[in-house]
Amino acid sequence: MKSNSDISLLSDNELVQRIVQTNDTHLFAVLYDRYVSMVYNKCYGFASSKEEAQDLTHDVFIKLFVKLRTFKGTAKFSTWLYSFTYNFCVNYVTRNNYKKNEKNFEGEISDDNNELDSSDESIYSMKSDKLKKALELIDPNEKMILLLKYQDDFSIKEIQEAMEIGESAIKMRLKRAKEKLISVYKNLK
Repeated sequence: MKSNSDISLLSDNELVQRIVQTNDTHLFAVLYDRYVSMVYNKCYGFASSKEEAQDLTHDVFIKLFVKLRTFKGTAKFSTWLYSFTYNFCVNYVTRNNYKKNEKNFEGEISDDNNELDSSDESIYSMKSDKLKKALELIDPNEKMILLLKYQDDFSIKEIQEAMEIGESAIKMRLKRAKEKLISVYKNLK
């Protein structure tokens, strides 16, 4: 067995391979330590409290331990984990909150996209408290792609790798998500 200092020098891919081969929880703890803050920060973006974000983070890592063997190594592990975390959080939000919010605000959201300015500048100029409310009201998948682009500063190529869909589909989803966010944002009081 390698010493702790040797283990910490392993690349993510090497570490994942060893965890999959051995189911060693000590090796998984190294991976956990590397990524717990990133996963927590992503979960916090979807949670309504720090405690809920901590619970989500815990649940992500439990599911990750079980699903780690599905990591193929075609993308960077960190990119794959971002996608895994986002998908987990999107599913969580969809199951627990989204349907209620959608019904409550259905009539208040304008579908008139002709006047919307969906440029990056309009996204960056939004007030953060109002923006957080607007993000909670849009579809979790739209929220995910916007957070990848604007919070995590992913390129189109990186989003494409994380979501495993084509470049033109990413651009169209991003455009629609921006338009929806701006529409919801403008209709908030």
